[in-house]
Amino acid sequence: MRLSFIVVLALAIAGCATRYIKPTTVQNPAPTEKFSSFGRFELQRVSLDSAYAGQNANERAAARIQEHFDSRVSSIVDGWNRAALQGQAARVLVIAPRIEHIKFIGGGARFWVGPLAGSSAVIMKVRYIDKASGKLVSEPEFFQRAAAWSGAFTVGGQDNAMLARIVTLVADYTNRNYQDAVGGPSGASEELVNAVE
Repeated sequence: MRLSFIVVLALAIAGCATRYIKPTTVQNPAPTEKFSSFGRFELQRVSLDSAYAGQNANERAAARIQEHFDSRVSSIVDGWNRAALQGQAARVLVIAPRIEHIKFIGGGARFWVGPLAGSSAVIMKVRYIDKASGKLVSEPEFFQRAAAWSGAFTVGGQDNAMLARIVTLVADYTNRNYQDAVGGPSGASEELVNAVE
Protein backbone atom coordinates (compact mmCIF):
# COMPACT_ATOMS: atom_id res chain seq x y z
CA MET A 1 0.00 0.00 0.00
CA ARG A 2 2.77 2.41 0.95
CA LEU A 3 4.74 1.53 -2.23
CA SER A 4 1.65 2.16 -4.37
CA PHE A 5 1.18 5.56 -2.74
CA ILE A 6 4.84 6.48 -3.38
CA VAL A 7 4.58 5.47 -7.05
CA VAL A 8 1.36 7.48 -7.54
CA LEU A 9 2.91 10.51 -5.80
CA ALA A 10 6.07 10.25 -7.90
CA LEU A 11 4.00 10.10 -11.09
CA ALA A 12 2.00 13.16 -10.01
CA ILE A 13 5.19 15.10 -9.31
CA ALA A 14 6.68 14.00 -12.63
CA GLY A 15 3.58 15.14 -14.47
CA CYS A 16 4.02 18.61 -12.99
CA ALA A 17 7.76 18.74 -13.54
CA THR A 18 7.65 21.11 -16.49
CA ARG A 19 4.78 23.39 -15.49
CA TYR A 20 7.30 26.11 -14.70
CA ILE A 21 8.19 26.12 -18.41
CA LYS A 22 4.98 27.82 -19.48
CA PRO A 23 4.37 29.40 -22.89
CA THR A 24 2.79 32.85 -23.03
CA THR A 25 1.23 32.92 -26.51
CA VAL A 26 -0.45 30.71 -29.07
CA GLN A 27 0.07 33.05 -32.02
CA ASN A 28 3.09 35.31 -32.51
CA PRO A 29 2.27 38.79 -33.80
CA ALA A 30 3.48 40.03 -37.17
CA PRO A 31 6.89 41.70 -37.41
CA THR A 32 6.93 45.48 -37.77
CA GLU A 33 7.97 44.93 -41.40
CA LYS A 34 8.43 42.03 -43.78
CA PHE A 35 11.88 40.45 -43.77
CA SER A 36 12.36 41.03 -47.51
CA SER A 37 12.69 44.74 -46.67
CA PHE A 38 16.24 43.77 -45.73
CA GLY A 39 18.93 42.91 -48.25
CA ARG A 40 21.27 40.88 -46.08
CA PHE A 41 20.79 38.51 -43.16
CA GLU A 42 23.05 37.46 -40.29
CA LEU A 43 22.09 34.34 -38.35
CA GLN A 44 23.74 34.16 -34.95
CA ARG A 45 24.42 30.94 -33.07
CA VAL A 46 21.84 29.63 -30.63
CA SER A 47 22.47 30.93 -27.11
CA LEU A 48 21.39 29.22 -23.88
CA ASP A 49 20.13 31.17 -20.88
CA SER A 50 22.72 31.17 -18.10
CA ALA A 51 20.25 29.52 -15.69
CA TYR A 52 20.52 26.33 -17.78
CA ALA A 53 24.17 26.54 -18.84
CA GLY A 54 26.52 23.89 -17.43
CA GLN A 55 23.78 21.27 -17.09
CA ASN A 56 24.88 18.34 -19.23
CA ALA A 57 21.50 17.27 -20.62
CA ASN A 58 20.48 20.83 -21.45
CA GLU A 59 23.85 21.64 -23.02
CA ARG A 60 23.54 18.55 -25.24
CA ALA A 61 20.01 19.58 -26.19
CA ALA A 62 21.23 23.08 -27.08
CA ALA A 63 23.94 21.59 -29.29
CA ARG A 64 21.32 19.43 -31.04
CA ILE A 65 19.10 22.49 -31.58
CA GLN A 66 22.10 24.27 -33.12
CA GLU A 67 22.55 21.35 -35.53
CA HIS A 68 18.93 21.69 -36.61
CA PHE A 69 19.41 25.46 -37.07
CA ASP A 70 22.47 24.78 -39.22
CA SER A 71 20.46 22.55 -41.55
CA ARG A 72 17.01 24.21 -41.51
CA VAL A 73 17.31 27.94 -40.82
CA SER A 74 20.79 28.55 -42.23
CA SER A 75 19.69 27.20 -45.62
CA ILE A 76 16.86 29.75 -45.73
CA VAL A 77 19.11 32.66 -44.75
CA ASP A 78 21.90 31.56 -47.10
CA GLY A 79 19.42 31.44 -49.98
CA TRP A 80 18.24 34.96 -49.25
CA ASN A 81 21.81 36.23 -49.06
CA ARG A 82 22.71 34.56 -52.39
CA ALA A 83 19.69 36.17 -54.06
CA ALA A 84 20.58 39.66 -52.77
CA LEU A 85 22.05 42.18 -55.18
CA GLN A 86 25.81 42.24 -54.71
CA GLY A 87 27.78 45.43 -54.36
CA GLN A 88 24.89 47.53 -53.09
CA ALA A 89 24.46 48.87 -49.60
CA ALA A 90 21.71 46.87 -47.97
CA ARG A 91 19.90 46.86 -44.67
CA VAL A 92 20.98 43.94 -42.50
CA LEU A 93 18.60 41.84 -40.40
CA VAL A 94 20.24 40.04 -37.49
CA ILE A 95 18.51 36.83 -36.37
CA ALA A 96 19.43 35.94 -32.79
CA PRO A 97 17.92 32.68 -31.41
CA ARG A 98 17.93 32.07 -27.65
CA ILE A 99 16.81 29.15 -25.50
CA GLU A 100 14.96 30.91 -22.70
CA HIS A 101 13.85 27.82 -20.76
CA ILE A 102 14.62 24.15 -21.20
CA LYS A 103 14.26 20.85 -19.42
CA PHE A 104 15.58 17.96 -21.49
CA ILE A 105 15.32 14.31 -20.49
CA GLY A 106 17.96 12.27 -22.34
CA GLY A 107 17.71 8.66 -23.49
CA GLY A 108 19.67 7.32 -20.48
CA ALA A 109 17.27 8.87 -17.99
CA ARG A 110 14.31 7.64 -20.03
CA PHE A 111 15.74 4.11 -20.06
CA TRP A 112 16.35 3.95 -16.31
CA VAL A 113 13.59 6.13 -14.90
CA GLY A 114 11.01 6.28 -17.70
CA PRO A 115 8.08 8.65 -17.10
CA LEU A 116 9.25 9.37 -13.54
CA ALA A 117 11.86 11.70 -15.08
CA GLY A 118 9.00 14.00 -16.11
CA SER A 119 8.32 15.82 -19.34
CA SER A 120 10.80 17.64 -21.54
CA ALA A 121 9.99 21.19 -22.65
CA VAL A 122 11.68 24.10 -24.35
CA ILE A 123 10.89 27.76 -24.96
CA MET A 124 12.89 29.70 -27.53
CA LYS A 125 12.72 33.37 -28.44
CA VAL A 126 14.21 34.70 -31.64
CA ARG A 127 15.11 38.37 -31.97
CA TYR A 128 15.00 39.83 -35.49
CA ILE A 129 16.93 43.11 -35.28
CA ASP A 130 17.71 45.90 -37.73
CA LYS A 131 21.50 45.92 -37.39
CA ALA A 132 21.99 49.59 -38.26
CA SER A 133 19.39 51.05 -35.92
CA GLY A 134 19.21 48.31 -33.29
CA LYS A 135 15.42 48.38 -33.70
CA LEU A 136 13.59 45.19 -32.78
CA VAL A 137 11.61 44.03 -35.80
CA SER A 138 10.16 40.94 -34.13
CA GLU A 139 10.65 38.69 -31.10
CA PRO A 140 8.46 35.60 -31.46
CA GLU A 141 8.27 32.86 -28.84
CA PHE A 142 8.28 29.16 -29.69
CA PHE A 143 7.31 26.25 -27.45
CA GLN A 144 7.55 22.47 -27.68
CA ARG A 145 7.06 19.67 -25.19
CA ALA A 146 7.56 15.92 -24.97
CA ALA A 147 5.22 14.34 -22.44
CA ALA A 148 6.65 12.03 -19.80
CA TRP A 149 4.87 8.90 -21.04
CA SER A 150 5.54 9.45 -24.76
CA GLY A 151 9.18 10.12 -23.95
CA ALA A 152 9.32 6.91 -21.94
CA PHE A 153 7.60 4.74 -24.58
CA THR A 154 10.06 5.96 -27.23
CA VAL A 155 13.07 5.78 -24.84
CA GLY A 156 13.85 9.45 -25.48
CA GLY A 157 12.76 9.52 -29.13
CA GLN A 158 10.02 12.06 -28.49
CA ASP A 159 12.36 14.18 -26.35
CA ASN A 160 14.80 14.39 -29.28
CA ALA A 161 11.99 15.00 -31.78
CA MET A 162 10.93 18.00 -29.67
CA LEU A 163 14.28 19.67 -30.48
CA ALA A 164 13.70 19.28 -34.21
CA ARG A 165 10.08 20.45 -33.99
CA ILE A 166 10.95 23.74 -32.31
CA VAL A 167 13.46 24.59 -35.05
CA THR A 168 10.83 23.73 -37.67
CA LEU A 169 8.56 26.34 -36.05
CA VAL A 170 11.36 28.94 -36.24
CA ALA A 171 12.11 28.07 -39.88
CA ASP A 172 8.43 28.29 -40.81
CA TYR A 173 8.03 31.66 -39.07
CA THR A 174 11.16 33.02 -40.75
CA ASN A 175 10.01 31.89 -44.20
CA ARG A 176 6.40 32.95 -43.68
CA ASN A 177 7.35 36.54 -42.83
CA TYR A 178 9.72 37.12 -45.75
CA GLN A 179 7.22 38.31 -48.36
CA ASP A 180 4.53 39.50 -45.94
CA ALA A 181 4.55 40.36 -42.24
CA VAL A 182 1.98 37.90 -40.94
CA GLY A 183 3.29 36.40 -37.68
CA GLY A 184 2.89 32.69 -37.03
CA PRO A 185 2.12 29.97 -34.48
CA SER A 186 4.21 29.51 -31.34
CA GLY A 187 3.56 25.77 -31.11
CA ALA A 188 1.72 26.15 -27.81
CA SER A 189 -1.93 25.31 -27.22
CA GLU A 190 -4.52 27.60 -25.62
CA GLU A 191 -4.78 25.08 -22.78
CA LEU A 192 -1.08 25.40 -21.88
CA VAL A 193 -0.99 29.17 -22.27
CA ASN A 194 -4.06 29.61 -20.04
CA ALA A 195 -3.08 26.94 -17.50
CA VAL A 196 -3.05 28.13 -13.90
CA GLU A 197 0.37 27.53 -12.29
